[in-house]
Amino acid sequence: MALLDLLGRRWTLRLIWELRDGPLIFRELQQRCDGMSSSVLNQRLGELRAADIVSAGGGGYRLTEEGRRLLDAYPPIDAWAERWAGRVSKLKTNPAA
Repeated sequence: MALLDLLGRRWTLRLIWELRDGPLIFRELQQRCDGMSSSVLNQRLGELRAADIVSAGGGGYRLTEEGRRLLDAYPPIDAWAERWAGRVSKLKTNPAA
């Protein structure tokens, strides 16, 4: 439940996704996450660092080994979400289905 709580916080999944290809400095992350305030970005990065999902170094912020393993879980979750969204959409347009 702690992981779901962390991942459910605004911008957390997006930050992990943006770090998938390699390290980014703070400003690059902020630019990739349109509309994210610097205070929220700083807070989320702190939470992800405390959870050992993200680390910080000279090259910027990067996923840790655990962060990479978490990223591996995205495709099955995305596939499930797509199927679910399709069913929900179908039920909204045709409640008798």
